[in-house]
Formats: sequence, structure tokens, C-alpha cells
Amino acid sequence: MSTTPQNPAITGLTQDELIDWLESAGQPRYRAAQVLRWLYRNRATSFAEMLDLPVDLRQLLQDRFALFAAQPATHLISRDGTEKLLLSLADGQLVECVLMRETRRQTVCISTQVGCGMGCVFCASGLQGLKRNLSRSEILEQVLRLDRLLQSDERITNVVVMGIGEPLANLDVLLHVLDTLCDADGLGLGARRITISTVGLPDRMLALAQHGRPFNLAVSLHAPNDSLRNTIVPVNAHTGIAAILAAADAYFEQTGRRVTYEYVLLAGVNDRPQHAHELASLLAHRNAHLNLIPMNHVSELEFSEPAAPHTAAFASILTQAGVATTVRKRKGEDIDAACGQLRLTHHSTKSVTPPPT
Repeated sequence: MSTTPQNPAITGLTQDELIDWLESAGQPRYRAAQVLRWLYRNRATSFAEMLDLPVDLRQLLQDRFALFAAQPATHLISRDGTEKLLLSLADGQLVECVLMRETRRQTVCISTQVGCGMGCVFCASGLQGLKRNLSRSEILEQVLRLDRLLQSDERITNVVVMGIGEPLANLDVLLHVLDTLCDADGLGLGARRITISTVGLPDRMLALAQHGRPFNLAVSLHAPNDSLRNTIVPVNAHTGIAAILAAADAYFEQTGRRVTYEYVLLAGVNDRPQHAHELASLLAHRNAHLNLIPMNHVSELEFSEPAAPHTAAFASILTQAGVATTVRKRKGEDIDAACGQLRLTHHSTKSVTPPPT
């Protein structure tokens, strides 16, 4: 039985490509700004809502494009207001994105790949390996769907690229997406409102530094020496901590943005006092910030978080050594908000929970 191919998502077009398409359809180029305003500012959920466009153009857009190509498979809301979407893509693959609410900011966390190939032993994202990179439209749709969960007087203030996948392994596509979010015809976000997390791919970190926008960079370190890091983050065997730190230093020199280092605390693995002292020796002389992250429980993994006093003692060693250190506040724990958990649960149960009405 044949099926009708799904229309491509309009978010797959850059502004120039949208202008070219409109002109080929006999429409003036200024219509592009109107379409983009409905997509990124007015939160349209259909082409029919774009009332300042001619009726024939709205119908043409409807016939040619999809506003959203993915389908929500699960929508969960935490007690703390965090919301998580599991989206089913056109090919049936699944990807996660999260909306985190705070008093003065609304942060969205987005994914860049289906699965992950970095192999971090504590992370649910990579348990089923890397499937593929996400496209421009598949990444943008995560932002736009989360944006439509906000109240009319709320706006996305921050974007963190910390979901499923290694962002720098899909860097070219990601940069096109982030440029769109920064553009005046997009969300108009400042580059300093966007944070990109990486396991540490030195050549890609240097390429990011040359891009020209001072995004925040977060490096997932997780160990203070190569011997231990090779067991926690296997890809480290091909890079090494020294090369990662050198690339991070170069990023700071090029952009002026202080680099954040992330360190997931695994009880009995990388949380001993000697690890804290080693970590301090790496970071104390750098203009850096350390984010300590107690391990999120994943039932398929054997790791656990340290007790709170143990975490506080680890942080104290670093603070006393002059390293700016915070312990990350956990959000959405009751809805599997850590990256990869909901996707993994879905694959394990093979069930779909409809979004709330």
C-alpha cells in the first residue's frame, strides 16, 4: 500500500530560501518576514492563522509545507512546572526536549541527534547508540513546540543545547539553527542566552569559536585525569583532557565567554576528595565555572549519586581552592527530565501516552 509523502516542514527553509520560494510562487519577498513573524513571534499553530497573508498564499503554504512535521508521543508536566515532550519524527525516531520554568526565565533544552555516539557510561541518551543527526527543522521544531506551551505573557529567555546527542557532532546544522534563533526575524535571542554543551571535541570547539557569536560553552568533564575519564567518557581516549582544556582556553580567548565545566558526581567512582583536589589543580588558574551535577538515577545503569553531605564536601574543596563552583538544582525529576530517560522508557515499554488535552 502506498502512502502520501509528508510535506516538508517550513522551518527547514532559511529566510533566503523562503524568499526564493515565495518569489517563484509569484509572491513579493516581504511576505517572508510576515511568515517568520507568525512562526517565531505570534505562535501560529496553522497556516490558516496567518491572517495578514492572502487567502491564496495561506492555502499554497498549507498545500506545500507542514508547520510541524513531528508528532507529540508524550507530554509530561512535573510538579515544579517543568514540561517534557517526546516527539516522534517523520521516520519514527524519537527525540526529547524540555521546558524549564523559573521566576524570571523560561529555558528550553533541545536535542541535536537521535541517540548519541559518545558512550558516556552514566547517560541514558547513548544506551541505544547513535541513530542519526537531526535536521534543521527537527531541531527548530523542538523550540517552537515548547514556545507554544508558554503563557501569552511568557517568552523563551534561554536555550541550552544539552539534550540527546553531542551538539558539536552536528555543528554545521546546529549553527544554522542558532543563527535563526538569534536573528531579529527569529526569536531575537542574544548569543549569551544560548549555551552549548559538549563532551569535548577540540577541533569542533575551535570551529565554534570562529563562528562569530559568543555562545556560552559548557564542557562535560566528569573526571580530573585521563585514566578515569577514559572509563567514564570512552571518546576521551581519542582526545585527552589536555587537548580539551586547550581548546576551551582558545574559546575563551576568542569569544571572551567564560567556559563552564560540568562534572556528574558518581558515588564511589569520581567523587573522592583526591578527585576534587585534582580537578581544582586543572581549573583554579582558569577563568572557569564548575557545575557539579549529582547523578540522575537511571534504572538500567548501576551508578548512583553521592549523599548530599558528600557532594557538599566535594564542592567545598573546589571552592576553597578558588574554583567558582555550584551544585546544579535538579528539575523535573518526577518526569524523567534528564536527557534520554523518557525516550529510553518509551522504547522499553513500546507504549505511547497521548498529550494532555
